[in-house]
Amino acid sequence: MQPHLIVTDLDNTLLNAQHDLDTLTIETFQALAAQGHYLALASGRHFHDIAAFRRRLGVPAYILSTNGAHLYAPDDSLIAEQWVPAELVRALVELPRDADIRLNLYTGDEWLIDAPAPELKALHAHTGFRYRVADLEAHDGSGVGKVLCIGDPAALAALEQSINASLGTRLHVTYSMADSLEIMAEGVNKGATLERLLARLEIPVERCLAFGDNLNDAEMLALAGHGFIVENAHPELARRVPGATRIGHHHPFGVAQRLREYFELNLAAG
Repeated sequence: MQPHLIVTDLDNTLLNAQHDLDTLTIETFQALAAQGHYLALASGRHFHDIAAFRRRLGVPAYILSTNGAHLYAPDDSLIAEQWVPAELVRALVELPRDADIRLNLYTGDEWLIDAPAPELKALHAHTGFRYRVADLEAHDGSGVGKVLCIGDPAALAALEQSINASLGTRLHVTYSMADSLEIMAEGVNKGATLERLLARLEIPVERCLAFGDNLNDAEMLALAGHGFIVENAHPELARRVPGATRIGHHHPFGVAQRLREYFELNLAAG
């Protein structure tokens, strides 16, 4: 079989309900790597966060981090990146927002947040990646791949309208979860970075499988020759990518099950 590129989102897609990797998923990815297929992890998470899961998988994999703002090779070398223009970061920080919305900046090395948010720690319990509380009002806006706003969906919807009205044409705004509004530079999304990776590997889209669950996966799923949406996906995602195939629930291993079927892998479940 010719090599394929398999690219997958993490939270609520590849990871289980505990935001962790189960044994069958690890075994499946190791079997695919042994067959010579290319693997990639595409997430809104920071590179250091994603790299921890790659180590757990035990496979060489490309990383599309921060919703595609950064593309890394399996050896951690940087292939490409695109920052949010500093003046737009400053404008986003200064934009009025609900007091309960937590403002986050993803820099090259850090996850900065404007106030403690202990409830976020469970999401990263298996990687050890942690935020640092910082005075974001004093940040100069440089070296930021993503501005992340976490809060009540209704409050985020109001903020999204404000962003689109004032800055939207110069930014890419999407959601990774109902309570997570993701803001990158114009043209930055998982699909655009996947297109760059496919060209680098000289893999046609027909030999690309992509898996996702939320709106920040839409461009990636639409580009791939075989787009798969997990059962638990955001209901709007299927409407945005009507050509994608629905598969099983992410918990415990819907992605691994579909990959086993597609590539006829003979692995025991659990």
